[in-house]
Amino acid sequence: MQRETTLSQQPYTRQTPLKRGIDRTANDDGGLASLIERAQRNEALTPEEALRLLQTSDEDLLLLLDAAYQVRRHYFGKKVRLNMIINAKSGLCPEDCAYCSQSRLSTAAIETYPLLDQSILLDGARRAQSLGAKTYCIVASGRGPTPGELERIGEAVRTIKKTYDLTVCACLGILDEHKARKLKEAGVDRYNHNLNTQEDFYETIVSTHTYDDRIRTIEAVKAAGISSCSGFIIGMGETDEDIVEMAFQARALDIDSIPINFLHPIPGTPLGDRPLVEPLKALKVVAMFRFVNPTKEIRVAGGREKTLRTLQPFLLYAANSIFIGDYLTTSGQEAELDRQMITDMGFEVG
Repeated sequence: MQRETTLSQQPYTRQTPLKRGIDRTANDDGGLASLIERAQRNEALTPEEALRLLQTSDEDLLLLLDAAYQVRRHYFGKKVRLNMIINAKSGLCPEDCAYCSQSRLSTAAIETYPLLDQSILLDGARRAQSLGAKTYCIVASGRGPTPGELERIGEAVRTIKKTYDLTVCACLGILDEHKARKLKEAGVDRYNHNLNTQEDFYETIVSTHTYDDRIRTIEAVKAAGISSCSGFIIGMGETDEDIVEMAFQARALDIDSIPINFLHPIPGTPLGDRPLVEPLKALKVVAMFRFVNPTKEIRVAGGREKTLRTLQPFLLYAANSIFIGDYLTTSGQEAELDRQMITDMGFEVG
């Protein structure tokens, strides 16, 4: 399928950066003050500018975070949106995604089970609301939902929407337009289908489906009138240029919510021996995404606790959304610690 883009949404083209790092000079066209002003008008940066932000020196990291915060505050104030996941179907997946403990290649010791009963999905929604989450994410492993699974999830969503004040996000794999419309009719507000990495690098991570399969799912979701959620995993062996391309691809697709995951290497998966992303580099990634996608929900997702450790609070200067509780097959931070972190940093749940 050929994809059309406007001039302002042209795909990122790799180019050699003019220089490394940020420019401290406020009056310089390439300086931070100029980039902040442009981001506050939602004007696109150039890939060279984004790469310079990503390659900011460690000594200038606080300058970068302050600049990202000015953009984040312009659009979102001090609000932090909370999201919670339920792993509605675990393992049993025919796909070969190298990062995933649920893939057919994985020998990781995880719990496997078919789609949970509706009562468990409803109890998860109750807990999400009690913890202050605004978005409840129903995630199921597999290439895509069967008709039966789609019907059962639709029934659960209808009840959740009648009972709780929650945005419901579904993540069920590959969809066509018919399945996307069924979810819309059931009341699904948002659909997550991560691109995970940039197009040229994609085939090194998975072979059982293509990058275009994921693009087509995003397009089907948007055509059905469902809000789009698609993010990336940092730390799978990609380059800085690849990371910049991911940010620009999200902008080109006009993704509403962009989860940024940091690889949590799981023994038994093909990427189980990858090193963790350096915490300072992780902060630079989130700040760069904020500049490239200034108006969008930037959500720090899987791997943040293990990657950032004691530096997690600094993520809030660029990101306006986090997950609370556990992820799919890995543990998260206690929800109360997340809420305390938000309060201690002068932010507020909202």
